[in-house]
Amino acid sequence: MQERAEELPPSLPSQSGAGQGGAAELYLLVLLLLVSFPSVLGAAMEEPLCLVQNGADGVLSPNPEALEVLRGIGQPVVVVAIAGPYRTGKSFLMNQLARRRPGFALGHTVQAQTKGIWMWCLPHPRRANTTLVLLDTEGLGDPNKGDSRNDTWIFTLALLLSSTLVYNSSGTINQQALENLGYRGIGAGTMVSALSRWHHGDGATAPHRVVTVLTERVQVRVGDSRDEAAADFVRFFPGFVWAVRDFALELSQDGRRITEDEYLENALRLQPGSSRVVQEQNELRCCLRDFFPERKCFVLPPPADVEAMTRLEELDEGQLRPGFLRQADAFCRHVWDKAPVKALPGGQKVTGSMLASLAERYVAAIASSGVLCLESAVMALATAENTAAVAAAVAEYKQRMERELKLPTASQEALGDVHRRCERRALALFMARVFADKEQRYQGQLMHELEAAKEEFCRRNEAASAERCRAVLRELWQDVEQRLDRGEYAVPGGSRRFQERLRELMEEYRQRPGKGVKAAAALEEFLREREVLVRALCAADQQLSERERERVASDTVVAAAATAASKEAEEAAQARQVEQQRSFEEHRRQLEERLRHEQRVMLEEQERVIEHKLQEQRALLQEDFQSKAEALQEQIKKLQKEKEEIKKPSWRQKALDGLRTAAEICLTGLVCYGVPLLLRRFRHI
Repeated sequence: MQERAEELPPSLPSQSGAGQGGAAELYLLVLLLLVSFPSVLGAAMEEPLCLVQNGADGVLSPNPEALEVLRGIGQPVVVVAIAGPYRTGKSFLMNQLARRRPGFALGHTVQAQTKGIWMWCLPHPRRANTTLVLLDTEGLGDPNKGDSRNDTWIFTLALLLSSTLVYNSSGTINQQALENLGYRGIGAGTMVSALSRWHHGDGATAPHRVVTVLTERVQVRVGDSRDEAAADFVRFFPGFVWAVRDFALELSQDGRRITEDEYLENALRLQPGSSRVVQEQNELRCCLRDFFPERKCFVLPPPADVEAMTRLEELDEGQLRPGFLRQADAFCRHVWDKAPVKALPGGQKVTGSMLASLAERYVAAIASSGVLCLESAVMALATAENTAAVAAAVAEYKQRMERELKLPTASQEALGDVHRRCERRALALFMARVFADKEQRYQGQLMHELEAAKEEFCRRNEAASAERCRAVLRELWQDVEQRLDRGEYAVPGGSRRFQERLRELMEEYRQRPGKGVKAAAALEEFLREREVLVRALCAADQQLSERERERVASDTVVAAAATAASKEAEEAAQARQVEQQRSFEEHRRQLEERLRHEQRVMLEEQERVIEHKLQEQRALLQEDFQSKAEALQEQIKKLQKEKEEIKKPSWRQKALDGLRTAAEICLTGLVCYGVPLLLRRFRHI
């Protein structure tokens, strides 16, 4: 029991330990947990919640409350779903995974307890910053259900939403158990229809019968052939665990002990023979082997005596059978350690909010057309997620700029330094979240919005600088005004003394720190406003000849200030041009980094699929099914060709060309300094 207590998620402190330490220690413990595990605590649910409701009319609908819980989870999710015949102990096994009681509702009669799909979100006990989402599904084959057709959809939703699917059955893995999985899991009505069409010669060949069922209800892409669908299903399907409950046999074959996994693989071996019955049985085995390349099996004896089975929820672990506890512990450890984060094809990790969108879109597709198109759902998810990624990145940029930028900055370069740091962080945030942005549309949108946000900070910086400069000039001018009021410059030679005082004022102004990027422009504006005064003093100075008046009036300090302001503006324009060039290069660098990562992930995924097909081909040859092995060779050739295309440099170059186009559209749409030169350099790159 001590070992089990240590395995509990850190958000569940022991009550006995808290009591010993008193209120102060408990307070400190809670405070420490809040500081150390804020995201984990935020993802926890006190009890399961219905995710997909199964109405009395058999219509499935998402539960808004459950969707809202998922949308609040920004962490990657490991999604473990359980399915199988009703009244086989699915909920009890999921409660073992959760290590909490009470949990998913248990029943003690022949009446099915779970309706629809129920969800429980918990901190992952093995991985930081990851949420474990448990999905308990309505039992398949309930005779009291008025319409069993939605058994297919409940199973399909569990299949497509999970990263690991647990199929729970009782007794043994025999032909009946396989048929329950194939016929109930994939859909009895549609299966019979497909088999009927095949037997009546509609052109569907034997390898397509179970595939036909799935492709009628689930499409990878609109318009895909069945062969293409069969090859691609494996990219969307989860890992598979078969939990055989109430197992009472000895794991041995031909006089030797076998493992649980060997027991499953032996059950999936193709049977010799050419009769219709054997072909149907083999087809089901082929589909299970093809769709679930990662398979695992656990056999669990009954958890308690028969009389205690009606009150399992009340039993302590000490009252459960040791054999069951050992196997349940092995099952839980496997799921905790091996069940992967839910990911989309291409390796994009799914967060709780993304899972909510997928669930909502899948259920909506079922209700509207009765056909699920996976690519359409993923692209719709990508649109929403990428739009949110742009908004989040821009918000991150603005928040960091507000924190780090002290206005006014000493120079445009100083603002550019802060901009680069904030942009780099915002872009990294975007890159970690964006996916399926093939034309770099969303990165172009981000580039546009970040440039616009930077320009707004530049305007604010200039306004703050101008205000600061005007305040300094007003302060320095007070002395000159007092002298003017006393008439010190309305005397012979006063014009020269006024000009000298202005030069002194300019020098004092230049020495003042913190004026910012508009120092010269503000000074020029200030002096131009007083140019009339200079000319009036020159005209009234009786010591000056007419020629001297003209020369002094034209040779004022305003001209020098104008030159300085012009130089200041030119330097600022050059600095912004450099900033834009660096900004583009940062976008390009991070995009290339993301593309290299995506390419690696896609190649690894492609290699896994190819290796799975090769293993299946070798198994078919060993089982003496030459024709099936040859048919699989066409899929392998196609996959290998796709792999070679992914390896080509042109795969990345196309995306970089998309970024170039997006940048040209984005930057020409902004009134920024140095855009023409930047675009010329961009095209050169």
